[in-house]
Amino acid sequence: MSLFQLPTGLLALLQSPLTYMKTQLMHLFLDIIATGPVPRHIAFEMDGNRRYARRQGKEGRQGHGDGFNNLLGVLELCLRLRIRCITVYAFAIENFNRPKEEVDALMKLAEERLVEIAERGEVLDKYGVRLNVLGKRDLFPPSVQAAVGKAESMTRHNNSAILNVCAPYASQHEITTAVESAIREAIDAGDLDGSTITEHTLTSHLSTSLAGSPPLDIFVRTSGVKRLSGFLIWQCNEHTQLHMVDTYWPDFGLFDFVPILLEYQRKVWAEERERSDKNKLHLYRTDEMEQGDMKERE
Repeated sequence: MSLFQLPTGLLALLQSPLTYMKTQLMHLFLDIIATGPVPRHIAFEMDGNRRYARRQGKEGRQGHGDGFNNLLGVLELCLRLRIRCITVYAFAIENFNRPKEEVDALMKLAEERLVEIAERGEVLDKYGVRLNVLGKRDLFPPSVQAAVGKAESMTRHNNSAILNVCAPYASQHEITTAVESAIREAIDAGDLDGSTITEHTLTSHLSTSLAGSPPLDIFVRTSGVKRLSGFLIWQCNEHTQLHMVDTYWPDFGLFDFVPILLEYQRKVWAEERERSDKNKLHLYRTDEMEQGDMKERE
């Protein structure tokens, strides 16, 4: 009799220890990675749900459901690694232009998942995660807006980590709103020519900044598409590491994530070594100058 011919109950008993060992090994591996530098803020453009569904012979809405389920797994990986802030692109403003059936299915899924988070937010409470839904929320149907408000209020007491869900979102809208807010603030303060408005001023008015997010360290887009597509355009800067991976979002997991984290650590360590070498060189030159001055005085 093969393993797959065993009774279901006995098979489950045999598999449980293996599953437990696998989980413990994964946690140990993550804890080892977490001893090195980890990003404070990572963003995921969760792309490829519909293509994943077609490849699996499923309907598009099933791909979105699988994508949400994978988000929970990736979120727990990030939190286990002690990454303080995770931002995900859940729904673009322009997605309202998709077929009505697909939009309705996505709105229904969003409402169901937000209600689920509000009622069974074990992962968020376990790691002290505060949920923020960022975007032009008035475009949501009233039932989804109510679910958003409830889910946010249920996690408002959490302050150890942040989950930003961008929906309905577009960088153009976020930047425009930040500019308008900065101008109003300047006028209220008596600055009628805008001379006090700086790059820092605009950054502080972005929805991610208002939600308490640190600067963006890593940007990940799945599905092989190599563009930002209106997601966190302002937040991506010369210090942000961009990773465009071929895996569809529902398949994205630990083996896709680890190389990204190791590359981040390699670059951080390289920068630290470079700074250390510069400091040593500066100290060496300063010491040489002091010794030269002493010889001249002699």
